[in-house]
Amino acid sequence: MSIPATFNGGPFTTLVMIKKRYIIFYIIQIWFSFFIMQYEFWWYWSLLYDWKYIHFIAFLPLLIFIMYVTLIFVSLFSAKILLLIVNLFHKPREGIFLRDPSDKDYRYWSIRSTIKKWPVWLTHKFPLPFLDNLCFKMFSVKTTFSNSLFSGWCDLEMVSFGKDVVLGQASIVQSAAIVGNFFIMRKTVIEDNVCIGAHSIVMPGTHIGKNCILAGSSLTTIGQNLEEGWVYLGAPCKKYKKNVFFEDDLEDKLGISPEEEERLYKLYEDLYMKRKDREIPNGPNEKEN
Repeated sequence: MSIPATFNGGPFTTLVMIKKRYIIFYIIQIWFSFFIMQYEFWWYWSLLYDWKYIHFIAFLPLLIFIMYVTLIFVSLFSAKILLLIVNLFHKPREGIFLRDPSDKDYRYWSIRSTIKKWPVWLTHKFPLPFLDNLCFKMFSVKTTFSNSLFSGWCDLEMVSFGKDVVLGQASIVQSAAIVGNFFIMRKTVIEDNVCIGAHSIVMPGTHIGKNCILAGSSLTTIGQNLEEGWVYLGAPCKKYKKNVFFEDDLEDKLGISPEEEERLYKLYEDLYMKRKDREIPNGPNEKEN
């Protein structure tokens, strides 16, 4: 059974915890977040008038909404503070490391991912998707609110997006990968006007130039550079053809004026909507005259 995109998209962090004692970060964040909500609930109750129960029921939906938004922002800020403290001891860096708890880079990556898990989960369950972009920004991912990143998966560090980037459903953008006994961290850069197709995978260290399209179900290699203005296809992906959809005077090249809507629709209908089997003489459902 397939999972709706609303449940499998958005930012994500690893489920790997190399030491179970890191769950203490969950406990600290959840306790602090709900403590603020509890105070907010008490403050609201104290403001009600004589008809407390009627007013309480009447404004309960608004209260729940405000408390959930409060929970999200408190969890984001508490995670940000914890990450700043953790980074004082060891900052994230690029490289190839051993996938072993004794390796400092791998160990601290696991700690950072554990800290981000609670606010990421809360943020992505919020019905308005702009909070996903806020979550990216809080965790030092360079992005803009013009990007549509909510149907894909994306790592939350060492990733940089330009403007008007679109991630297709179930696509993956990574800055970290585990290959055998090695752990790889590389900065991933996706520039302006890039479209990444459904179920495609962008591996760590990939640099995608402006106006590129990565076709559906394609795969980049670690550290691959995708040249500006091209369509890439395959696993591993290779140049397929030039991307002409961002070139100047595109209407003249296609021979179609924007004002010619009726002719455009007729052309589309002839090419894509007309049944070709009815044009074949002596077909299985047609008798010879």
